[in-house]
Amino acid sequence: MFNNNVAIVTGGAGALGGAVVQALLVAGATVVVPHQHPNDLEQLRARLGLAADAALHGAVVDLTDEDALTAYYASVAQIHGGIDMLVNIAGGFAGGEPVHKTPWSLWQGQLDINLKTTVLSCHAAVPHMLARGGGAIVNVGTRTATQSASHLAAYAASKRAVLQLTEALAAELRDQNITANAILPSVIDTPANRAGDPNADHSRWVAPEAIARVILFLLGPDSRIISGAHIPVYGRA
Repeated sequence: MFNNNVAIVTGGAGALGGAVVQALLVAGATVVVPHQHPNDLEQLRARLGLAADAALHGAVVDLTDEDALTAYYASVAQIHGGIDMLVNIAGGFAGGEPVHKTPWSLWQGQLDINLKTTVLSCHAAVPHMLARGGGAIVNVGTRTATQSASHLAAYAASKRAVLQLTEALAAELRDQNITANAILPSVIDTPANRAGDPNADHSRWVAPEAIARVILFLLGPDSRIISGAHIPVYGRA
């Protein structure tokens, strides 16, 4: 389905990211993973059981560094012939206190890791999609962005901004054959989440592979009429 297509997956070394990377590789895409630590790519290859010649590439890149990210995406486009797809999974959660007890430094940290990384990634990738005559972007929000609860304000606000960004991208790029959509996970069934909540009913959580299939659909040819959508993927969680 994605033969000769190039996909960038931020956060590709994580649990959901790894599932997305594997789904894209199976579908024939060349996958590029900007990552944080020098051994992330090798560990991802080992975890997915990939052959040495698998079409997986990457480099250590600071996703909050505009110049570095722009230069890296330009090198990806030059080496692989372009950029067709972008999946922004990189992000993080911090919180647990009410607004009046949450310092601005935590707000800024959440904006940087969730919103800034997504904005800069889109900023760096879209020109190369335009040069290819089209593309697809999938951003990762959260259920909390639309159904916020107490003690989660900074995280929820940063992710709500990602949804607004997605809508803006969809409006701006609809005539350039580039779609932009977001998914809204709740609790994903990962080893880290199980360790953090061992007494939960894990059968209600959603497997990363199931979410990856939704992302694959949003990147694919059958979803070209969908743009600006926020897709809930929290199942029974």
